[in-house]
Amino acid sequence: MKKTIYTVALMISGLMAMAQGPSITSWLQNTTITGRHYATGNFTPITDATLANVQTVQYSANNVYIHTQGVPAYISGPFLDGNPSVASAQNAIFKFPLAPDTLNTTYTNTTGGDIGVFINGVALFDYRDGVSWKNSTQALAGGPLGGMGDGVWNRDAVVGERLGFDCAKGHPAMGNYHHHQNPSAFNLDLTVISTVCNLYLTDGLYAIDSTQHSPLLGYAYDGFPIYGAYGYKNADGSGGIVRMKSSFSLRSITTRTTYYTGNTVTAGPAVSATYPLGYFREDYQYNATTASTPDYLDIHNGRWCVTPEYPAGTYCYFATVKANWNSAYPYLVGPTFRGTWANRKVTTISEAVTTYPPSTVGVVNLVNENLSANVYPNPASDLVAVQINSLTKENLNVELFDVAGKLIDKTVIYQGSTIAYFDTRRLYSGDYIVKVYSGKEVMSKKIVIQK
Repeated sequence: MKKTIYTVALMISGLMAMAQGPSITSWLQNTTITGRHYATGNFTPITDATLANVQTVQYSANNVYIHTQGVPAYISGPFLDGNPSVASAQNAIFKFPLAPDTLNTTYTNTTGGDIGVFINGVALFDYRDGVSWKNSTQALAGGPLGGMGDGVWNRDAVVGERLGFDCAKGHPAMGNYHHHQNPSAFNLDLTVISTVCNLYLTDGLYAIDSTQHSPLLGYAYDGFPIYGAYGYKNADGSGGIVRMKSSFSLRSITTRTTYYTGNTVTAGPAVSATYPLGYFREDYQYNATTASTPDYLDIHNGRWCVTPEYPAGTYCYFATVKANWNSAYPYLVGPTFRGTWANRKVTTISEAVTTYPPSTVGVVNLVNENLSANVYPNPASDLVAVQINSLTKENLNVELFDVAGKLIDKTVIYQGSTIAYFDTRRLYSGDYIVKVYSGKEVMSKKIVIQK
C-alpha cells in the first residue's frame, strides 16, 4: 500500500473532527495558476483571469469550508455541441461536515445541479441533463424543453451530451463547469469514444492507473469522499487492486413501458439506434451485491471500506468505469445519497474557523511518494506527451534535454493535471531525455525523435 505524504488524522464516525483529516488536507490550493480554455477552431489555449482550483480552505470543530471559483487547472473546452458558455468564476463557498452522518436510513435522491465538489473545486453533477422524453416530445410540438424533466424517462447526460464534453469529460452550465462522470481525459481510455482530444490537447483531474488505489477525487453533498476507478478488492483493504464495479446493468427490453421494478409508467420511445439502451437512466436495473462480489458497489455507487486516506474505514463512492475505462452508470454518486444530503453552498461563515494552510504552490511534491510517467509516442515526430501516474498537489517541472545535456525546452504539469506536451517539429532526429522533477525524485525517460 502506497503511503500519502500528508498526515491523516482520522476521527471515528460521529465524533467531532478537531484534527486535520483528509477532508481538510486533500484540496488543491492555488493562488497563482489561472484557468485556460479553448475556443472552437482555435488550437492555442486562451489564458483566463480567473484563478484555478481551490483558493482557501478553512475549518472549525465540525466543518470544513472550501472557497473556489470552480475552474480547473487543466484546459477546458471547446464544447462542440454549440454551448456558448465557458468555465466562469463561481465565487462559491462549500461547507462540508468533518464527520458525516453514518446512521442515515432515509436515502435522498440526487438532484440536478451540484451534488458534490472535486478536490480542484470543480462541481460534480449526477447522471442527468435535465431533459426527459415527455418534455422533449412536448418541445417538438412547441412546448417546453429541459427544466428538471417530468421524472419518467430521464436522458443520461453522459450519453446524450457526449458531443458537448471537452477532452476532460466536462462542460459548463451557465458558466458552472462540471463533470457528470470520471474526470479523466477521453484519449486515455482503453477504448476512445470521443476524438475531441485529437485537436484540443488537454487532460483531466487524474489518469486511471490499474495498479494502484485511485486517488481521493472529492466529496459528495452528504460529506462522504469520492474515489477514482480502482480500489482494494475487499472492504478490509486486502485482495489487491481491482476495478470497482457498478451494480447497475442494462435491462433486456425492446420497449419502454415499465421500470425495472415492474411498475407501469408513461411509455417512452422504443429501443432503437436513435434511442439505444442506456440513453435513459430508467434503462438500468440494480443487481444486489453479495459476499462473493465485494468489488461491486451498492445502490448508491459506494461501499464501506478501507482506503489509503481512511485506514480505519469510511463510506465512500467510486467513479465507475467499464473494463475499457469508458464511464459506467451511475458514474459517481447516485441515484441516491448514502448519507444525509444538504445543500453545501453557503454565502457566509458564521463560526470561528482556522485557515489550512496558507495557499502556496511551487514546492513540487506528489500526493504519492513514488513518481513515474509515460512519455509517448516513442519514437515521436511532431509532439511528445508526458503523462504522470499520480495526482499532483503541486506543480511539477518537466524538461527536455538533448543527449549532450543541453536544455531544449521546459514546461509545467500544473497541480490537478496529469500531462504536459513538447512541440518537437523543429527538432532534429535523434535521442533526447525527458526529466520530471518532484520534491524527492527526478524521473528520466529517453525519447527518440524521427523525422
